[in-house]
Amino acid sequence: MERKEFLKTIGLFGLIPLATACKDNEVTPSNQSSTGGTTGGSSGTGSCTTTATETAGPFPTLDPSSLVRADIRGDRTGILLTVTISIQNKNNNCAALAGVLVDIWHCDKDGNYSEYGGTGMQSTNYTTNHFLRGRQSTNANGQVGFTTIFPGWYTGRATHIHVHVYTATGTSLLVTQIAFPEGTSSAVNLVNASTANGYNKGMSGYTYNSSDNVFSDGVTTEMSTVTGSVESGFALTHTIVVNG
Repeated sequence: MERKEFLKTIGLFGLIPLATACKDNEVTPSNQSSTGGTTGGSSGTGSCTTTATETAGPFPTLDPSSLVRADIRGDRTGILLTVTISIQNKNNNCAALAGVLVDIWHCDKDGNYSEYGGTGMQSTNYTTNHFLRGRQSTNANGQVGFTTIFPGWYTGRATHIHVHVYTATGTSLLVTQIAFPEGTSSAVNLVNASTANGYNKGMSGYTYNSSDNVFSDGVTTEMSTVTGSVESGFALTHTIVVNG
C-alpha cells in the first residue's frame, strides 16, 4: 500500500502511548502567534475555531515520552526551520493553555520518516532512528518551540508537520497537521529548488494543498505562517485551538 492511499479515518487512538509529564521547555519560543500577536497566560481572542482533527498518519511516534527535546534534528541535514506553536483553550475564551504536552514529527528532506521503513510504504529503513520527532510542554504563554529542518515531501502529500496535543496526564486533546503556504515565492518552492542543501526533488510531482488527501477539504485552521530565507533559515509560527 502506498502512503498516499491511507485514509483520514485511520483510528487515532491506540497508535501512540499515553503521555507523561515532562520537563520545562528546553528553548524559549518566540512570543508571537501565527497572526503576529502576543499570547499571554490569561489572554484570549474571545472568538476562535477549534483546529481541525486529522489522522496521525501511518508513522506516529512510537514512544513520544522518550523524546523530550527542543532540537529534533538528530542526524538530519537540511535548511533550518524553527517552529513555534501556540496552544489555546476553546473552553476558556481561547486563553493560552499552559502545561500541556505537544508532540511533533515530520519527514526528512527526502520524504522519509524515522522509526519506520523496510516496507512498501517506505523502502528506506529507519526503524532504529528517531530523528525529526520531539515533545515539549507549553510554557505560561501556551507555547512550545522546536529546532528542526524544513520538511521534504512525498507522493500524495503536501509539505506538512504532524502534531498531537495531550493534557499533562496523557489525555489526548487533538491530533492535527500543520500546512505550509504555497506559491511561486513561498518557502516550499524556494526550499525544494535548493539542490545545494540536498533538496533534490524540486516541485515536479508535488501534491499541493488543494489536492492533498488530508488538506483538500480546507486548511483554514491548519495553515501556518512561514518567514525567512534559504540562506538564514525559516521560522514557522502556528496557533492550535483545542477543547481543553
